[in-house]
Amino acid sequence: MDDNDMSQQIFENARTYRSFKDKPINDDVIHQLYERVKWAPTASNLCPMRISFVKSEAQKQQVIAAAAAGNQAKIESAPLVAIIAYDSAFHNHIEALAPHMNADAFRSQSDDVLEQVAIENCWLQGGFLIAAARTLGLDCGPMAGFNKSKIDEAFYSDTTWHSAFLMNLGYGDASQLHPRGARLSFNEACEIL
Repeated sequence: MDDNDMSQQIFENARTYRSFKDKPINDDVIHQLYERVKWAPTASNLCPMRISFVKSEAQKQQVIAAAAAGNQAKIESAPLVAIIAYDSAFHNHIEALAPHMNADAFRSQSDDVLEQVAIENCWLQGGFLIAAARTLGLDCGPMAGFNKSKIDEAFYSDTTWHSAFLMNLGYGDASQLHPRGARLSFNEACEIL
């Protein structure tokens, strides 16, 4: 695949899917997905993103129960839903991931500052997760419409993980797509200073 084809696969032709074909995702593909996304950039290589890949029907029903009504059928349709989370104790890995940093000084920051670093970098890594999934031929349906407290209670009680967003993964059903929405032009969205 040349650069233009890859760009089209990741950006121009890719869509946000709300309905998926009844085709499972092999566990090997899930492992490949993580192996690609783990190289995504984060501030000082802090890597706070954590992912729960939910395949089992029982666990998936817990995700559906926490989702907004308009998102429940979307999750039901997907063969896999990923809970994209951040680890509020991400700084426990500084010595391994960022040996160039003064780990003790970084950890001494307020909990609010550390939480903000985790959230912002989780979202950054999440964007790369979407791109990585698309390079593997997967379609994505990221969403924020869910009760985070319910997800955290069901999946992350007694841990330092906290949900950020959900992403349905699978092989999209293009027949269910709406016409593609417009995008802002460069002049509407950008400035060169």
